[in-house]
Amino acid sequence: MAYVSDRNGERDRGEHERRTRGQGSKYSADDMAGYTLAERPSTWVRTRSHLLKAALHYGIPDDVLVVRGPTQHRAVALTFDDGPDEMTHEFLACLAELGVRATFFVIGQHASEHPDVMLEYVRGGHEVASHGYTHRAFPKLSSGELLDELSHTQALLPPSRSPRPLVRPPQGAKTPRSIAQVAAAGYTTVLWSLDSDDCRTDRAEEVVSRVSPARVSPGEIVLLHEFQKWTLQALPGLVKQLRDDGYSFLTVSELLGR
Repeated sequence: MAYVSDRNGERDRGEHERRTRGQGSKYSADDMAGYTLAERPSTWVRTRSHLLKAALHYGIPDDVLVVRGPTQHRAVALTFDDGPDEMTHEFLACLAELGVRATFFVIGQHASEHPDVMLEYVRGGHEVASHGYTHRAFPKLSSGELLDELSHTQALLPPSRSPRPLVRPPQGAKTPRSIAQVAAAGYTTVLWSLDSDDCRTDRAEEVVSRVSPARVSPGEIVLLHEFQKWTLQALPGLVKQLRDDGYSFLTVSELLGR
């Protein structure tokens, strides 16, 4: 079955292999010199993705799929994919200084290599949820493989604050079948309504611009990534401009009122 990915799948697989090749491999921020940015999707790909998300958002119950939060309050949720890693401590320190709590969608394989960091997420008041165990696209997995990915990752995470644990599919890849399988296993699929494009630039100012008040609306779920120094550098400016515009920052579950 064909599936839709909101990101460049080749880059995702290549980056994940680079970060995890070899048992217990560790990478420092110095490795960013060899970091490969994702290609920018065409206008058609972006438009198709936005239309599909809108259709899914309004056509599927929010205990099955979430794209954005309610719009009644001036609040947004910052979400970070692909951790934990060697830079997570810096992200958590920055968020603590800014007084912001976020939702981290972690890769199970990375979580197993950094068990100490999992406690740091919780101590910082953040929400931790699943981003799969191996970062393989869910639509390419068999039913048994997908269930294994979900259960193995969830076993490494703190207890969920939501009645149904949250999961973000790697690469944003999804099909009606994969969404239904995740829901049948008791999870809620969480996508995003605003992509910071921080995997397609290495300039902090571009990330700040992508998440400016002019582009943000109440209930936004913002996609960001760990293991990127420019994303870390963008956070103070990103948070200040939204806070100055009257926005508060919540976890995804808080944004959804769960």
